Amino acid sequence: MLEELFNLVKGSASDSVINNPHVPNEQNNEVIAEATNTVASGLRNMVAGGGLENILAMFKQSGNGQSLMNNPMVNMMIGHFAGKLMNNHSLSGQQANQVAGSLIPDVINNLISKTNDPSNSTFTIESLLNSITGGQSTQVIQEQQSSGNNGFNFQDLIGSFTGGGQSGGGGGLMDIVSRLAGGAQEQQQRNGGGGLMDLIKGFMR
Repeated sequence: MLEELFNLVKGSASDSVINNPHVPNEQNNEVIAEATNTVASGLRNMVAGGGLENILAMFKQSGNGQSLMNNPMVNMMIGHFAGKLMNNHSLSGQQANQVAGSLIPDVINNLISKTNDPSNSTFTIESLLNSITGGQSTQVIQEQQSSGNNGFNFQDLIGSFTGGGQSGGGGGLMDIVSRLAGGAQEQQQRNGGGGLMDLIKGFMR
């Protein structure tokens, strides 16, 4: 899933990075890798902090890049990415904010569109969560199905958070949040010290 995310970022970066005169061509792939790292780490950190509800709510909505600018999680990613652009790629504050403010919402919007497309099996909310929780989402699905909840999926969990559904509800819901948070925390520790960025750089061509 990480490589698919890298390719999605690359496909979203034509105007903001690849054709941007302020970003040297030889730095394009590194900037794209940094954006990929920002999105993957941001989502993982949110799950690790118990914020599964916020991610599911964001992926439930089919908005646009502009509306995502109002999302606190997206704004944190934009700020983080802009800082990396200034510190590592010598962009000015204005240039960095323009690149980050354009690319990150576009990437998130494209990711939401792809995960909500039933004909696209490459991008699903389950595979995304699986990649940032070390496989915990697959285990949760298997356990739900083995207990008779064959229709369980993470998209429907948003109804449980808002009181509109029973899927995984009650203590089971909080257990799922806790399980995925623990998996994401383990991934944080395992990929600490730039490990995630090293993996992403391996996708550069």
